[in-house]
Amino acid sequence: MAPPAPRNPWLIAGGLLSLLAAALHLVVIGIGPDGYRFFGAGEPMAQMAAAGHWYPAVVTTGIATILTIWAAYAFSGAGVLPRLPLLRTGLILISLIYLARGLVLVPAMLLHPQGLAGITPFIWWSSLIVLAYGLAYAVGTWTAWPRLSRRQVRDR
Repeated sequence: MAPPAPRNPWLIAGGLLSLLAAALHLVVIGIGPDGYRFFGAGEPMAQMAAAGHWYPAVVTTGIATILTIWAAYAFSGAGVLPRLPLLRTGLILISLIYLARGLVLVPAMLLHPQGLAGITPFIWWSSLIVLAYGLAYAVGTWTAWPRLSRRQVRDR
């Protein structure tokens, strides 16, 4: 019998971060319009939530669902959950999406007419936080890559 695969702390951290983000999205729905404003969803989303429109809650629940699925992929890659379909491809795509969203700060700084002064605190903080998520997924995927192969070589 082969020894259990070692856990991957980077992917476990990435999964926990994704679950935290998913939970925060659900909290925003519970808080209502002020939650949408505080977390940077924009005034139109806040106004729709204030009017009782279904759209903000559905979109925010959808995002929370995606983040939960991403957490499951991180936990699967870490060896905490059973292997999910297209695990390596999924982890690569999740890493790239988080990294791209985190790096949106760079073009925002370059393209904004006021430069750094025109970047809102939400863009700064959310970009840095999501960049950390992306790094956790990318490093975790990189370090787990050999183990994530379907054709693992087992010690005899």
